[in-house]
Amino acid sequence: MPGGGAEGVAVSRLILFTGNANPQLAQEIADYLGMRLGQAEVSQFSDGEIFVQISENVRGADVFVIQPTCPPVNQTLMELLVMLDALKRASAQRITAVLPYYGYARQDRKVQPRVPISAKLVADLITVAGAHRILAIDLHAGQIQGFFNIPVDHLFAAPVFLRYFQDRRWEEAVVVSPDAGGVERARAIAKRLGTSLAFIDKRRVGVNEAKVMHIVGEVAGKDVILVDDMIDTAGTITQAVFSLKEAGARRIYASCTHPVLSGPAVERIDASGIEEVVVTNTIPVDERRSSKKITVLSVAPLLGEAIDRIHKEASVSSLFV
Repeated sequence: MPGGGAEGVAVSRLILFTGNANPQLAQEIADYLGMRLGQAEVSQFSDGEIFVQISENVRGADVFVIQPTCPPVNQTLMELLVMLDALKRASAQRITAVLPYYGYARQDRKVQPRVPISAKLVADLITVAGAHRILAIDLHAGQIQGFFNIPVDHLFAAPVFLRYFQDRRWEEAVVVSPDAGGVERARAIAKRLGTSLAFIDKRRVGVNEAKVMHIVGEVAGKDVILVDDMIDTAGTITQAVFSLKEAGARRIYASCTHPVLSGPAVERIDASGIEEVVVTNTIPVDERRSSKKITVLSVAPLLGEAIDRIHKEASVSSLFV
């Protein structure tokens, strides 16, 4: 079935749609592709129900819905599902859900008795709603791709960060993962920057007791680049900064693809010894969550290039780096 389309035949028109999650990113992608966004009304009834009406003909079209399921997660997810259903019922030939940020991704396995695997549930909902294909960036866990029974193109934001960091002057830099689970991501960036690698091993010494953090690797006297997929409350990243400073790190920078920045995140970042936090616009960083220490890079060219290649049935594999 070429391209994951419903009928396996060549598609004609490319149309982009967006909900209310991140319309700025969607517009940037449209500008990159030299086209306009499709017209659709995505609103709410007075009781909070989502209402969607597609305002143009999509019959036989190759449709991409750009909608990260970012906070407010349940609303943006429901917008996505209703939009997919509307497009399916309007006879779009192929529908690709573009998820720069995949909400519920951290619930990807059972870590306690009688808890759900919500990342799988969300995958099922998106598929049933009408998606033929998924385009995502930096999923929290790679195995989430296997939760879908439709094609998934999983992009990485590493090239965006690499272009930014390669222009900086470093004093014997080291790339650090704030936990063992992110070592593979950090290793990929360290390899391309030509730096050494370290990671932080976090352990609990008892119930309700503070975490003890051990640094595996040499950071003393070096510039540190902390690499993570997301920053939520910034607890992990700021604890890592404290431990790195104690170990003799020189300057500390951080990068993350998804700036969730909930709760006290911005206050913690501002109060920490971190020099700069480099994030992308998979999630919009509004004024309430902004900081002089936060630099936002755009993933619009990366997503725009992927959308163009998918539409033209060309290879996307060169973007998987």
